[in-house]
Amino acid sequence: MAMNYNAVAKRVIAAVGEDNLVAAAHCATRLRLVLKDDTKIDQAALDKDPDVKGTFKTDGQYQVIIGPGDVDNVYNELIKQTGLSEVSTDDLKKIAASGKKVNPVMAFIKLLSDIFVPIIPALVAGGLLMALNNFFTSPGLFGPKSLVQINPAIKGLSDMIQLMSAAPFMFLPVLVGISAAKRFGANQFLGAAMGLIMTTPQLAGATHYWNIFGLHVAQTNYQYQVIPVLAAIWILAFLEKKLHKALPSAVDFTFTPLLSIMITGFLTFAIVGPVMQTVSNWITNGFVWLYDTAGFIGMGLFGLCYSAIVMTGLHQSFPAIETQLLAAGKGAGDFIFVVASMANVAQGAATFAIWFLTKNEKMKGLSSSAGVSALLGITEPALFGVNLKYRFPFFCALIGSGVASALAGLLHVEAVSLGSAGFLGFLSIYPKIIPMYVVCELVSFAIAFALTFFWGKGHLKEEVASVEGETGFSASTEVEDEQQVEAAKTAGLEDEVVLAPVDGISEDLSAVNDEVFSQKLMGNGAAIIPSDGNVYAPVTGTVSVAYKTGHAYGLKSDDGAEVLIHIGLDTVNLNGQHFKSLVTQGQHIEKGDKIGEVDLDAVKAAGYDTTVIVVITNTPSYNEVARVEATDVKHGDNLIALTAY
Repeated sequence: MAMNYNAVAKRVIAAVGEDNLVAAAHCATRLRLVLKDDTKIDQAALDKDPDVKGTFKTDGQYQVIIGPGDVDNVYNELIKQTGLSEVSTDDLKKIAASGKKVNPVMAFIKLLSDIFVPIIPALVAGGLLMALNNFFTSPGLFGPKSLVQINPAIKGLSDMIQLMSAAPFMFLPVLVGISAAKRFGANQFLGAAMGLIMTTPQLAGATHYWNIFGLHVAQTNYQYQVIPVLAAIWILAFLEKKLHKALPSAVDFTFTPLLSIMITGFLTFAIVGPVMQTVSNWITNGFVWLYDTAGFIGMGLFGLCYSAIVMTGLHQSFPAIETQLLAAGKGAGDFIFVVASMANVAQGAATFAIWFLTKNEKMKGLSSSAGVSALLGITEPALFGVNLKYRFPFFCALIGSGVASALAGLLHVEAVSLGSAGFLGFLSIYPKIIPMYVVCELVSFAIAFALTFFWGKGHLKEEVASVEGETGFSASTEVEDEQQVEAAKTAGLEDEVVLAPVDGISEDLSAVNDEVFSQKLMGNGAAIIPSDGNVYAPVTGTVSVAYKTGHAYGLKSDDGAEVLIHIGLDTVNLNGQHFKSLVTQGQHIEKGDKIGEVDLDAVKAAGYDTTVIVVITNTPSYNEVARVEATDVKHGDNLIALTAY
């Protein structure tokens, strides 16, 4: 059935409030709205709307997912009914930013998060290797002697693991340099070079100096440091941007990198590095003092609040502090890791209690997978998917985490490395206190599970009804799903394979840095990191949507598949620059026909992700939509297999 654009626009306007609308734009799949007050949104109405595929908030915008081919028509109706002026997505961003009150603390936390989240895998790998080496070298774990002393044959392996484990932390400024340069808008390779300069083995130490025109500059090595390199890369980015603007293009390529590195290096060793290292030492010593002074009471309060901190995203700043605690070597160890582990296990335990209590099959499936994820250190699915929806499990978990963290503080349980903050976290604990760590984890699990289970036995019934109504688990929804399946069976769809539209590296949609695509709200499919700017038809069929901006195409195959090809993320903001569309709406195409071109280098230079997303927007009409397991693909290779009912 064709979408009634007028009716959909009316329902969206009613849900967000006409007087609440400030501005509106749209991209290939969604309405992008700037609102006066997000709390006035009737979220339940939008969640139940059959023509709305999802909603989310980002960068001051409230985005309503409609789908390709329909969103522009709904947008036109929305503009007509509200009298708003049409604006581009770029203008909308400016409007959203102008009306947003920026909390400087939260902005700084987000900055740290943007820099440290990408390098966490390297730190976790180093931390777990460090923990593994502890098993080899720590006496008292398997007797009075260490494993290396008992079996000298493994000493070489232990030494190799020790070297591999130390490298990510020793040369942390290089990792931070790369990530911070990307965040600050500098060349990432210059950021890496600055990190290498600050950690080069030739640096003799703070007691040795360069005599530069009478100025004594300490040859300080900044291995293991975070704050000095962050300051250095900020200066590097500032200089690079200024020089790019000031220097003629004929000399820019040569002299901008030279001057950026030379000036930043001098300022870092002469002024910025020593000052920032002092600040770093103050912060580290402050945390050590707080831990020593507050003891188990402070640990307990921290554990009681940790999951609430996760909800705000503030926890993303902790790795910067933890690496300094580990590098300080002042006896405090990493107590933050221990608290995080207790909190994660508690949230997982509360989620498992819901698995035992609920009779809803969908919630059972979600709670079991989310519970396992939480026990392994990733709590967002458990927090937002289960515990916060029922509310009481979240608070029961806070109590379990608080008690277990206090016990850990009383027993002086500390980590010696980063790792998986959950049941596997014992690998990061000093071997002699692993048994006490495990006891604390079990206490956290037992308290959170017991409180959730026994409270839920008397209170779950009423709350499940409201939660299920809000999250779409009602019986009526299940009936609608069955009706959709029956309709799909009679729609005459055929099995088919959608081909790759571009050359590149194929990956799962979950890896895409856009929650609409990564959560498969538009449907299942695949993503490709392109190596070539030519775009080809992946199916034989009709062009249902050909955007003037050239960044997206909607195709309908002769066998019934509805395919969205989206080139890059947020590239609609380029307004067609660097894109060339070679087809028009309604045109019939054959597999392999060239349908568009994109200048990938220019899009990257403009600061946009060039990932190509291929989505089957009528995924629910198929029994299965699966990405073909292949990494390197050429256009015309099999990419997505569709199985009809």
